[in-house]
Amino acid sequence: MIIESSEFSEREAIPLKYTCDGEDLSPPLSWRMAPEGVVSFALICDDPDAPVGTWVHWVIYDIPASVSGLPEGVPGDPLLSDGSRQGISDFRRFGYGGPCPPSGTHRYFFKLYALDTTFGDHGRITKKELLSLMKGHILGEAQLMGTYKRR
Repeated sequence: MIIESSEFSEREAIPLKYTCDGEDLSPPLSWRMAPEGVVSFALICDDPDAPVGTWVHWVIYDIPASVSGLPEGVPGDPLLSDGSRQGISDFRRFGYGGPCPPSGTHRYFFKLYALDTTFGDHGRITKKELLSLMKGHILGEAQLMGTYKRR
């Protein structure tokens, strides 16, 4: 499985528009070559370089198997029109929160999971809780890593 963005490539800088210094929009993402038997996808974006430990920027799950990407600027609603659900980031809100490192260049990992099930409403689910639910249900994984350094 492969995940990519039309706005940045692996190990490249994430454009300002998708950060706290810009419009703080989620970047467009697309994926292909999903394994057989996929029922849903989940995506987690996090920053392992944060001074307080890994910082979670986005938790989205129950993305339908028929979907092959996410558009720019996914709204921060808990339930999206296609049935996808969003959890809580470390910004303590639903939806995407862009890169906003206090210093230095940080890495941001967009991790996509192909799953054999859906999970339904889990309210203010966190990354940790979603990872626990996903155990034994992951059919495939892919990741895209971008970087960002504040000016």
